[in-house]
Amino acid sequence: MIPLKDNVPTRSFPVVTVGLIAVNVLVWIWEWKTGVDKEVMHYGYYPCTLAGPCEPQLVPPDHLSWYDGLFTSMFMHGSWFHIGGNMLFLWIFGNNVEDSLGRVRFFLWYLAAGLAASFAQTFVTLQFSDPAGSSIPNIGASGAIAGVLGAYLVLLPDASVLTLFFFVFIFFWRQIPAFLFLGIWFLFQLWEGGFSVLHPEAGGGVAFFAHVGGFVFGALTVGVVAQRRPLRPAVDQWTRY
Repeated sequence: MIPLKDNVPTRSFPVVTVGLIAVNVLVWIWEWKTGVDKEVMHYGYYPCTLAGPCEPQLVPPDHLSWYDGLFTSMFMHGSWFHIGGNMLFLWIFGNNVEDSLGRVRFFLWYLAAGLAASFAQTFVTLQFSDPAGSSIPNIGASGAIAGVLGAYLVLLPDASVLTLFFFVFIFFWRQIPAFLFLGIWFLFQLWEGGFSVLHPEAGGGVAFFAHVGGFVFGALTVGVVAQRRPLRPAVDQWTRY
């Protein structure tokens, strides 16, 4: 499932959401030009740096401290597909959450969601993985974006999401409720996260528990930090599809 757009307008231009997308894209272009693996190894977040030991052959000696790596890793990606998917989700769901929280509060809350996501993944990694597993760098904005998805579910469960479905070579799109789209997404993260614990990928994989942790953080905290309700869905927006 790939979201294409929702049917919820905003009161003003989403400056922070667009700014976050721009920063992530600029960082990715820099990574791509200077060497993705090299930059990830230096600026990524290593769970073992929070509670070791680290494998010296996997973690470079000049790596960042855990507290610096938590922030830098939040703006790094590993491939065009990785950043493309993350920025698409941020663009579709972030503008309405920003509209509800306000710009400054949304930015600070977004960073907090990313930290919560990283700590959730770190806990699972340190509990169920070996030193080699905890010495794999974690990168990506998806933990913070998962917080945005959790917040969106609480704020706008009755919104609609135009979604692209694909099976083999068959593509079609349908309008589905936001609570269904986000509920399926969250259950998939739980299922894949449990599978990854039982069958870890050599060399790393997707940090599913960062997604789970970020989503739960967003759902639990948005009611506290929101300054106003977002605008209601535009029910007649889909007549042209």
